[in-house]
This record gives sequence, C-alpha cells and structure tokens, in this order.
Amino acid sequence: MSLPAGPAARLTVHLTGGAIWHHRPVHAEIVHRARQAGLPGASALAAIEGFGGHLRVHQEHPSRLRDRTPVAVVLIAEKQRLRDFLADLDDILAVTGVAVMDTVHVHVPAHRATDG
Repeated sequence: MSLPAGPAARLTVHLTGGAIWHHRPVHAEIVHRARQAGLPGASALAAIEGFGGHLRVHQEHPSRLRDRTPVAVVLIAEKQRLRDFLADLDDILAVTGVAVMDTVHVHVPAHRATDG
C-alpha cells in the first residue's frame, strides 16, 4: 500500500543498535510489527555516530557498528494509524528507545501518480 500525496505523519523511533527484545533486535521487532499492522512501510537506519542520554559519543569501527551505535526506525503513514501503532509499541518503549512523531507532506511525482 502506498501513500497518496499530501499530509501525513512520520514516526521515528530512536534506539541503541544492540537493543534486544525477546531474542530479536528491537529495530527488527518494530519493522515486523509495522508489517503486521499493515503500515505502508518501515525502514531501520543505522547511524555512523551518535550519543544519547548518557552523553557518550559512540563512534565505532565499521565492523562493530551494530553493537552500540544509534538506529532509527522510520515509518510514514496517516497520523491516526501511526498513533495507534505507537500505542502498540508501549511495551518496547517502556524499556528502551524514544519515539518522535511529526507532520510531513508526501510528494508523489506526477508520472508515478498516474502509473497505477
């Protein structure tokens, strides 16, 4: 399911790369839950460098990036669908991560909008 052009919302969940949820990386759990919820898409993006509440900068050798560097899971959908999905992430967010939701505008080029 693709999003129509126009207003939408973006949910970004910020995580530590090595965070685990029931024997699975947290970012993978969120992506799989998004798929099960029927959301249009989700991307887990690994950062090269970052810091969190502890204020220590994590900058690792590329072979160890997954251990502690930040990961962001980004989802774009209608605002209410993301609010409902966010409520389903309360169990994870109570333990790790922080979620941010903001308003975005989806742009679909004219040739894609008519391709069907």
